[in-house]
Amino acid sequence: MPLTKIPLSILDRANARKEWTEAAALQSTIARGQHAENLGYRRFWVAEHHGVPGITGSAPTILMAALAARTHHIRIGSGGIMLPNHQPLVVAEQIATLEALYGNRIDAGVGRSLGFTPGVRKALRADKEAAARYEDDLSELLDYLCGEAAITARPGNNGQTPLFVLATGAGVDIAARAGLAVVFGGPALFRTPQGGGHPLDRYRHNFQPSRWYDEPHVILSANIAVGPSTTAARDLLLPEAWALARSRTRGEFAALRPVADLNLQAASERERSLVDQNLGNAVYGTADDVRRQLEGLVDSAGADELLVTGGASDVGAQLDSDARLMDLTSSD
Repeated sequence: MPLTKIPLSILDRANARKEWTEAAALQSTIARGQHAENLGYRRFWVAEHHGVPGITGSAPTILMAALAARTHHIRIGSGGIMLPNHQPLVVAEQIATLEALYGNRIDAGVGRSLGFTPGVRKALRADKEAAARYEDDLSELLDYLCGEAAITARPGNNGQTPLFVLATGAGVDIAARAGLAVVFGGPALFRTPQGGGHPLDRYRHNFQPSRWYDEPHVILSANIAVGPSTTAARDLLLPEAWALARSRTRGEFAALRPVADLNLQAASERERSLVDQNLGNAVYGTADDVRRQLEGLVDSAGADELLVTGGASDVGAQLDSDARLMDLTSSD
């Protein structure tokens, strides 16, 4: 499918950057949301991470309120709120409050990830049982938003806010049973299915219509960077790929560092391999390269929308990439 027919959105994790204050990182996310609105992006989402030195985005609904207050028409959402960390009633109240304040502009993406480390999971009172309750908690959340629970969440929402399930595998089945849109991404997006077919085929086959969606709705999420050259686009993604690799080997996802500070030659063989894997699960290059890659992903997955992910140390280059990508979807 031509990219001109695919709505484009952004998920920003409010990455910390070397020698930046955390307040500056949050303000940078708001500035990027305003830039995305001016460019014509459909949605701008923020995420939930706790106790991660390299990410300042820990409270998505609060950051959503700041973004909604400083934009005008772009949809503002979460990608996502992690239900194992919260009581469904509290999540419903926060979503409904945002909807009441900012009209028909709020999206609610929900996930089931637990904290990054045992210490964070303990602080959140979240354990494996919390993740196992995800589908039940999601059902309870939907009941509160629809006014069908044992108590009435205030303010009322009447099911106005669209819900999205974040998934890389089994989550597609939960989304199908609930009749919700699914956000599908990560390494699974680039992996050739073995035997059982593509998870999104299963999602479509098992989808049960709901008050939110009459039919399946798929958003593909991927790290995407467009640059004046392939090297420039790769450099945009490299700091996060480096931070992710070192988080796997050293147990800490650090603030993003400029490319000039990264010494891949001094990294371990495993770290270099992980950097290559992270870049291999991304879409980057010149405009023509990225167009070709994205059209292939969209066609293979039958996507309805694209969600741009991926943090960058070079904020100016990231904003330029956002603009170059939007040019691909708006040109003839």
